[in-house]
Amino acid sequence: MTGSALRAAVVVPALNEARTIRDVVEGVCAHATNVIVVDDGSTDDTGDRLAGLPVTVLRNERTCGKAASLWRGARHAMQGPVEAIVTIDGDGQHDPHELPRLLDAAERQRSAIIIGSRLHAKAMIPKARYRANRFANFWIAWAAGCPIDDSQSGFRVYPRAIFERLDVRHDRTASFVFESEVLIDAARHGFAIVCVPVSVSYGGAARPSHFRPVADIARIVAMVAGKLLARGLALPSLARSLGLIGRPHGEPRR
Repeated sequence: MTGSALRAAVVVPALNEARTIRDVVEGVCAHATNVIVVDDGSTDDTGDRLAGLPVTVLRNERTCGKAASLWRGARHAMQGPVEAIVTIDGDGQHDPHELPRLLDAAERQRSAIIIGSRLHAKAMIPKARYRANRFANFWIAWAAGCPIDDSQSGFRVYPRAIFERLDVRHDRTASFVFESEVLIDAARHGFAIVCVPVSVSYGGAARPSHFRPVADIARIVAMVAGKLLARGLALPSLARSLGLIGRPHGEPRR
């Protein structure tokens, strides 16, 4: 990883990203030397577009979902001495040249999940998706017990320990729920969650999003509701997520 003392690997999940994947990965390679692309059973030439790039390409024989692809890429990376796993979507919505900004934050707070937060750029985000993300933020912050500015961003830096210590469902049915559930479980295990503003771009060469605002948010809310009910609704966590009361003594700053 160039420009950082933090030993990190970058995982790029990709499903039918032929139009954008090479630009994304070339941008990542400008800042990283350990790059893993997980081709999730693409039916276009996503994999072929990576020819000649200094990256590892893992291919799922069938589409397993984003959660499974992230998990596979992370476990592969952890065969080496990495300290952190960076994730960035392959659809071009994130600017890979902002990777150093997230890594700087991760180097300062090595026990934190760093999230590239997009929701400050409201005008750049489709309205339905913006509203769905804000709705998800409320529920996930409640269950996690801390404010989270953008719970749905896939541009993140995870401490290695997240994938070693947490048992978060990552099978095909988990899909986009994984990235929400991992925040809740990480917060409950004492990991900090830090949001860093990043830019965002939709449209252009990108294919339509795989994220379904109504269906996927409904699945996320169902997961969160189950966790809250198991804890008696965790009302103090709701107050902390809204910033109405302070954190308990010894709880890390998020």
